[in-house]
Amino acid sequence: MAASAASAAPARFRGLLPRVVSAAILAPLLLLAVWIGFPWIDLVAAVAAPLIVGEWLRLTRRRPVARAALVLYSVAAVLALLWLRHQPAFGRETILWILACVWATDIGAYFVGSYAGGARLAPSISPSKTWSGLVGGASGSAIVSALFGLAVGAGETVTLALTGVGIALIAQAGDLLESAQKRRAGVKDSGRLIPGHGGILDRVDGLIAALVFVALIRLATGGEWPWA
Repeated sequence: MAASAASAAPARFRGLLPRVVSAAILAPLLLLAVWIGFPWIDLVAAVAAPLIVGEWLRLTRRRPVARAALVLYSVAAVLALLWLRHQPAFGRETILWILACVWATDIGAYFVGSYAGGARLAPSISPSKTWSGLVGGASGSAIVSALFGLAVGAGETVTLALTGVGIALIAQAGDLLESAQKRRAGVKDSGRLIPGHGGILDRVDGLIAALVFVALIRLATGGEWPWA
């Protein structure tokens, strides 16, 4: 089993270079927009929203209920992004924190899952995902979430670590949701917009879920969670 996992790892890493190059170009642009705020983050949302919706529409042909639900879900994520970023207190920090947790989840799951292998998380939906990858992603998100709180001097460290685990689980659920739609549509990627990643949904599926998750909790608590 260990030898099999080790031999499979190089195959998974062959596509790593274009992914890294694309991320190295797009991530700084997104971070800059988040840092500046209005009007750049609003422009990013205005450009991303129709692209995301368009990919969901292609994946859900002849399935009107799924199509409507996923379009509303994506619109909710875009509104959550803008609402959270434009909060007067910790708006910038909140979005940067969500991004950091989601990216840590992706990186942790990718590398731990590639090297450790093991039991499949959801073989009928996404055969490459493993339970070890989920643990790696959750651990990475917990660490990054706690460190982020320390860096900005706000939030309870333990609470942020546990919240990081929650974001990782939600992000992975968002990833699996998109994978299920791709499998149903019989396609490997949601599009071809981003080299090494596929469509925009292939890059932001977990982020969409995390944004909705954090916004709902913020609305439910009525405060500046998780910083209050």
